[in-house]
Amino acid sequence: MKPKSTEEYVQIDAVEWQAFPDAFSTGGIRWKLLHVSPGHGAWTAIFDCPAGSSFAPHIHAGPGEYLLTKGRMDVRGGKAEGGDTAIAPGYGFESSGARHDKTNFPIDSEFYMTFLGPLTFIHPDGSPIAVIGWEEAQGAWG
Repeated sequence: MKPKSTEEYVQIDAVEWQAFPDAFSTGGIRWKLLHVSPGHGAWTAIFDCPAGSSFAPHIHAGPGEYLLTKGRMDVRGGKAEGGDTAIAPGYGFESSGARHDKTNFPIDSEFYMTFLGPLTFIHPDGSPIAVIGWEEAQGAWG
């Protein structure tokens, strides 16, 4: 584990994609963990989301920011269901406590995101499945 954050550079196209855990997504989402910052409780990753893929329901313990670089992301079910529909290129901010019961990708998509604090993946009734922060993300990264 990293004892502290230092300056860091990652050549993204030199990092191999890995499957994002099936317990937290469907449809073949892949990711590249780019950085963890134990001092800030933050972690940064880029995600490759095939058409029809989705993330399991989750709650953001802390805020997060994303940059959708390709495709479309329907956040909280998309605009038609009262959420947001992000279309590349697009930026989004997730507040502390944001709950996402439905985040899906109707077309091939890719986004970069920094999480400030963990995500709690939840069952439909809101009970927790797992809490994924920087340490768990680093542990899941092969």
